[in-house]
Amino acid sequence: MKRYAWLGAALTASFLIVLALSVFSPFASQWIRAEAQASRRVPPSTIAAQVYQQHPDFPLENQYISEETGSVATENTLVDRFIRYHLYVKRRPTNFRLDWKLTMADYLGAFDRMSPERYSDYGLRDNPFADDIAAIERMTAEERDRFVNAIYETYVAAE
Repeated sequence: MKRYAWLGAALTASFLIVLALSVFSPFASQWIRAEAQASRRVPPSTIAAQVYQQHPDFPLENQYISEETGSVATENTLVDRFIRYHLYVKRRPTNFRLDWKLTMADYLGAFDRMSPERYSDYGLRDNPFADDIAAIERMTAEERDRFVNAIYETYVAAE
């Protein structure tokens, strides 16, 4: 009888876990949806402008030609594209610094591999994928950390 006691304990623990997940899962999914909606209330271009205002030393990478107008799209910046990739391609929330660091790791090829096909050209004639990767790689570790922290802190302040 004692040799089957562990089986009973394991089944009881499994039942409790399933019960807890079924009770809290709806609340968790509602919270995740609410966070996703909140992160989209503030346009990435607004956050990017605030980040550049606080950190004018960050690379702009805004020399690309707009497909629509044929002129230089100066508002289409590295920070703006970084945020859009984070939100719309990876669908990561804005309220966790770690998620922003994971996005940075994507750009460095250390977490999830990025590809030009999944990196939107954002209405530009040429896809900025390679130049954006190069700009991030040229940054020092300290600059990349400041970059991520600036975006995260700007979102936290805006929401």
